[in-house]
Amino acid sequence: MKLWEINRKTFHSIQEVQLSCFEYIECFYNNYNPHSANHELTPNQK
Repeated sequence: MKLWEINRKTFHSIQEVQLSCFEYIECFYNNYNPHSANHELTPNQK
């Protein structure tokens, strides 16, 4: 997450950091990153 989201932006409040992390996890990570522990399914497909 640090490489993809946190280090690429400048944040002005903790709320901006929280929103950015939430959007990254819910919109990108859980929809597009398959995991070997899930038999190559994304967390949302599990």
